[in-house]
Order: sequence, then C-alpha cells, then structure tokens
Amino acid sequence: MSFYHLVLVAIIQGITEFLPVSSSGHLILLPNLLNLPDQGQAIDVAAHIGTLFAVILYFRTDVALAFRGFIPMLMGRLNAPGAKLCFLLAVATVPVVIIGLILKLTGLDDVMRSLTVIGWTMLVFGIVLYVADQRGATTKADGDWNLRDAIIMGLWQAVALIPGTSRSGATITGARALGYNRQDGAKLSMLMSIPTIIASGTLAGLEVIKTADASVALDGAIVVVLSFVTALLALTLMMRLLRSTSFTPYVIYRIGLGLGLLWIAYT
Repeated sequence: MSFYHLVLVAIIQGITEFLPVSSSGHLILLPNLLNLPDQGQAIDVAAHIGTLFAVILYFRTDVALAFRGFIPMLMGRLNAPGAKLCFLLAVATVPVVIIGLILKLTGLDDVMRSLTVIGWTMLVFGIVLYVADQRGATTKADGDWNLRDAIIMGLWQAVALIPGTSRSGATITGARALGYNRQDGAKLSMLMSIPTIIASGTLAGLEVIKTADASVALDGAIVVVLSFVTALLALTLMMRLLRSTSFTPYVIYRIGLGLGLLWIAYT
C-alpha cells in the first residue's frame, strides 16, 4: 500500500472510532468513493490497535481500576474496588460477541457492506441519536452504572455491527436514553469499546497472522502509530466539547452523509 493510503486509513479510523459517526462505515466507504484498493483486514486490525491504545491511555485510571478488579470479580467479590466495573464491562460485551460470531459464520457481515446499508444506518441512527440526546435526562453519572443498564447498552453495541450505525453512536444513544449525562455516557461508551476491540481484534488478528509478511507488518506499524495519535486527539477534543455542547453537530454530519450516500446508491 502507498504511504498516502496508509495515512488516510489511520486518520479516518482515528477520528471516527470514538466519534458517533461510524469508523467501520468510513473505512468501507474509503476504497469505494476514492477508487482505492481495499486496505485489507491486516490494516483494519492495525488501525483498531492504535485506537485501542488511545482509549486505554485516555481513561487509564478507570482501566487500571477495572484491571485491578478482575481477580476479585472472578472470585465473586463485586464489592471490591474495580470489580463491579470489570463485571459490567464483561456483561456489556457479551451481546456483541455472540451476534458478531453469528454474522461472521453466516456471512451476513459481508452482505451488509454496501453504500445503501451505510446510507440508511447513517441517516436513521443519526436521527435516533438526536432524539435520545435532546429528550434524555442528565440525572445519571458513570457511578450509577448497573447490571440492567450494562445489558441495554450492550444490546445497543450489538446493533452497531450493522455498518454505518457506529459503535460509539449506538452506545451513547443508549446511555442518553437511560438518562446518563453526555460526558459520562460517552465515557461508558469508550470504556465498553476496550473489551470489544480486543475481542474483534483478536479474532481478526488470528486470520491475519496466517498471511502476514514483513511488508504488511511495516504498513501495520505505521497505521498503529498514526491512528493512535489521531484517535487520542479526537477523543480528547470530543470529551472537552461535551462539557458545553450536544451531539447535534455529529447528527448533522451523519444526516448529510447518509443522504449523500443514498443519492449515490439510488442514482
């Protein structure tokens, strides 16, 4: 792959992974709209690894707390520091793992990779995000996260397996509908991304290892670094903006892109 193509993939993945605009949808659109070859699964995995490092670094205190609670959680001591958070993150990850495997085994994940699907999901779930954000209460903080809310947000995350829906957009929509304030709803969404990216990255990585070579490894390393830097900047900016703004700017972008893709798909 050319350096230009690698930079494009890394920047698009870094910016869109944590914004509610769908990173997978943008990565699918990239080769289609710019007449570029598909970047391949190895580069996609590398881009996700970069964004994984970014979210771990940004929320390092919460990640360390959840990691510390892993062993107590396994022992059933959910009142230990970090154990409840670790348990709820695990619960929230179950739906996306199960449904993701079903889509993979049935081949439906490939069927849904089309401009039409992405156009409709961009549009529809953008509107759903707007409604949830405007009508949702702001009475809950991240410390109020419980089993019921983790299951509901986990189901929203599974819906995001449809390209163009946006994992962060779907989980933030779920959080706002449940009454979480914008910053803490986004925080829970980002923390939920960590086990999800690890699970999907491990599955895809096992397939990539079989065919990877030195050239692919070098390209992947470049993408990891660039997507890490871009994702960290995008995540920092979004979390700061949420102190004073709503998700409306992202909704406007989604609706505009969705309408544009549908126009292309149907003409």
